[in-house]
Amino acid sequence: MSSLEKRDSDSGRSPSDDEKKVGIVAGGLESLGHGELPPDPDAGLSEEERARIVRIAREPDAPSFADNAQDRRLLWQLDLRLIPWLCLLYLISFLDRTNIGNARLAGLEDSLNITPGQFNAALSLFFVSYSLAEPLTNVLLKRLRPSIFIPAIMLLWGICMTLMGLCHNFGGLMAARFFLGLTEAGLFPGISYYLSCWYRRDEFGIRVAIFFSAAAVSGSFGGLLAAAIQNMDGIGGLRGWAWIFILEGIATVLVGIASFWMVFDFPDLATFLSDEDRQRVIRRLKADQQSSAEHEEFRMEYFWASVKDWKTWLGAVIYMGCDGPLYAFSLFLPTIINGLGYTSTRAQLLSVPPYAAAALLTVAIGYFADRTHQRGLCNIGVSVFGIIGFAMLLSAESPGVQYAGTFLGALGIYPCIANTITWVSNNTEGVYKRGVTLGFVIGWGNLNGVVSSNIYRAKDRSTGYKVGHGVVFAYLTLFLTCGSALQYVLLKRENAKRRAGEKDHLVAGKSEKEIEAMGDSRYVGRGCTKGHATLTSW
Repeated sequence: MSSLEKRDSDSGRSPSDDEKKVGIVAGGLESLGHGELPPDPDAGLSEEERARIVRIAREPDAPSFADNAQDRRLLWQLDLRLIPWLCLLYLISFLDRTNIGNARLAGLEDSLNITPGQFNAALSLFFVSYSLAEPLTNVLLKRLRPSIFIPAIMLLWGICMTLMGLCHNFGGLMAARFFLGLTEAGLFPGISYYLSCWYRRDEFGIRVAIFFSAAAVSGSFGGLLAAAIQNMDGIGGLRGWAWIFILEGIATVLVGIASFWMVFDFPDLATFLSDEDRQRVIRRLKADQQSSAEHEEFRMEYFWASVKDWKTWLGAVIYMGCDGPLYAFSLFLPTIINGLGYTSTRAQLLSVPPYAAAALLTVAIGYFADRTHQRGLCNIGVSVFGIIGFAMLLSAESPGVQYAGTFLGALGIYPCIANTITWVSNNTEGVYKRGVTLGFVIGWGNLNGVVSSNIYRAKDRSTGYKVGHGVVFAYLTLFLTCGSALQYVLLKRENAKRRAGEKDHLVAGKSEKEIEAMGDSRYVGRGCTKGHATLTSW
């Protein structure tokens, strides 16, 4: 592996327009050329201390974490201010979209007099509105402030969740699920993009992994919470399932209100940063050689650039390979465990441990992939756990062995979500192109929730839900594992062509700014000195 290739192995994430404005205020980032840095906030440090700051971004063998007091302090400050609250938001989001599986065990179908087919239709409708809205949400996040956009959508979906507890028929449930999907659509792609505007590429993956691990934690927490809330059955004339929706919806509304103060904007407006730290954030990103079209405004050419990029669609295939199984697992795990012969309450409680194990492995894989830049191999290796787990669910007759299979299933699904999103983001350059690409990839993955919602059928309980397990097994094998292997090979081949200089003619005669504006499509090999762009092929 060449030093250039290793240095850029996680390239593709660029500072936002808002970040670039900081440099204008702080000392003229607008006039900087490609590769130049904004004013140095550490100018008062010794030459040795200042050299260490640049070294962590520029040396191929330097550690991928901050090794100076200023960077460690800044990262600690960013992590404390951003990560915990964003994890809470996603925990609530995932809890609100999947708690219908817990409500089903608490008597939802009987109360509303709906059939299993109608229940699955309500699950499916959520993913239709959710997926259709996602490609647009990052554009809205760019045009609106995060501190307004994110709390606003939380308030809206909190209201939808609360009203779901007051449904009296199938039509009301369908309406509530449709608007819940519409209002939740902006959170995951929005926060994935938002975090990329704060952290260097070798710091990004572990943060996304920690953020997404909240989904697994919500599974553990949701089972415990549902087991407790369903005991409120009859209070106020409402069933236990209704209280699950109402109480969790009210909690979402309260957190959404608090988010107006707890969610910060991009670095130029973040009130917890000093002027010096704002400059340091931008300097770190620029030193990390993350670039996009300067002061990029939305144009349709960025949309079409994403549509025409094969990485968008192969990334979508890989993501559907883990996202389809994710929703099948999270929506139906209580049902699956209940089908093993356990009571409703015990099934709720037994759904907790697999999620806890998945949360731990998600963070571990995020850390490992950041350090090794082996994102493709991480996807392939981790997916094997899921394949083995669902093979056990398909073939075993013992409830104990099948329950063990749910552990391996969770371990093979959850880490690949965060890892795939990071892989896609790091291979897409340009503020709006990356936002649109993430919207397409995540939207297509979530659209497969329609499939996931209909594969665990009540009539299959007597056969151990073989159809559902078989579909998830196929998704993991064909789309996640084989798709990751294909992208791994194609990106290695593409990088080999770039290193060999076979595509240097595409930048011949172009200025620095024109090359930078080409984003991840700029090709530079050994014979050219005007910039570079290698892709994460490993």
